[in-house]
Amino acid sequence: MPVTLKDIAEKVGRSVTTVSRALHDYDDVSPETKELVRRVAAEMGFTPNIMAQRLQKRRTDTIGFILPTFGPRFSDPFFSEFLAGVGNTAAKLGYDLLVSTCPPGEQELEFYREKVQSYRVDGFVIVRTRRDDTRIKYLSEINFPFVAFGRTENPAQHPYVDEDSELGMRLLANHLVDLGHQKIAFIAAPDHLMFTHYRLKGFREGLLERGILLDDSMIGIGDLTQRGGYAIAMELLDRPEPPTAIAACNDLMALGTISAAQEHGLVVGQDIAITGFDNIPLAEHCHPPLTTVHQPIYQIGEMVCEMLIKRIRREFVDEEQILLNPSLVIRQSCGGAITRR
Repeated sequence: MPVTLKDIAEKVGRSVTTVSRALHDYDDVSPETKELVRRVAAEMGFTPNIMAQRLQKRRTDTIGFILPTFGPRFSDPFFSEFLAGVGNTAAKLGYDLLVSTCPPGEQELEFYREKVQSYRVDGFVIVRTRRDDTRIKYLSEINFPFVAFGRTENPAQHPYVDEDSELGMRLLANHLVDLGHQKIAFIAAPDHLMFTHYRLKGFREGLLERGILLDDSMIGIGDLTQRGGYAIAMELLDRPEPPTAIAACNDLMALGTISAAQEHGLVVGQDIAITGFDNIPLAEHCHPPLTTVHQPIYQIGEMVCEMLIKRIRREFVDEEQILLNPSLVIRQSCGGAITRR
């Protein structure tokens, strides 16, 4: 049987209230009594009832992460890196991480409401932000703590950490044109995702800076998976005048594009250039290694989690809206040497 406060109280000859206040270091308990109670509690193998303590202070010491079940999920190295950053930081700061899955839509919002109303979590990490994000609207309206990895069309109204996708894609577009490519295709993500807007905008602008207009017929919409990238790339490469370069909105779709190009008998990095975005671990070790835009996914997870816990604790936060500058990682998939700028 687990040791209780009553057991300790009987052992030291004090009331249960005194024992409880001694263990919680209240000032109205003498140092001698505190030392006695703590020593006896340790000798008896007492373990505090964490759940009871959390209920008493009306906190769960748990943060929520609801993963939208669209496209890649736990198999996506992007989410693995991000979750590791969030989870390790939460543990370091004394918090648990509750991970759930739910499809986007009305059911998803009900899922958030249930977690809030049942006091399951103290705050939320939001990912894959959308142009018009009902999750962010709901949590903002009820003043419930959250931090997003990403912006919305109204970014001024919520705390976030994000990568400047627009700048990253502009760097990629410039690089491809500098290599001599003019017939260039783009594999986008679903339009409702906010980062899709920034990445497509940055890519268009980067090409225009070098005098190239992105043809709308050369834009495909993928689902962020290797299979989705492969399917779009197969269609692009089957055309009478296929592109000489394909930029994908994330690394997984770029890896699928490499497979499609190789299936067409093309040598990636010589006959065609292929690029991605994220710099997941697979990007460096695929064949050929992938040119991509680097964002520090693990570190972003750390930053989002730390900001959220500060908001939960109502501590001062230096910056509540952080936009990070990406870097271009040039590898053999577009024919360049390995450099970063």
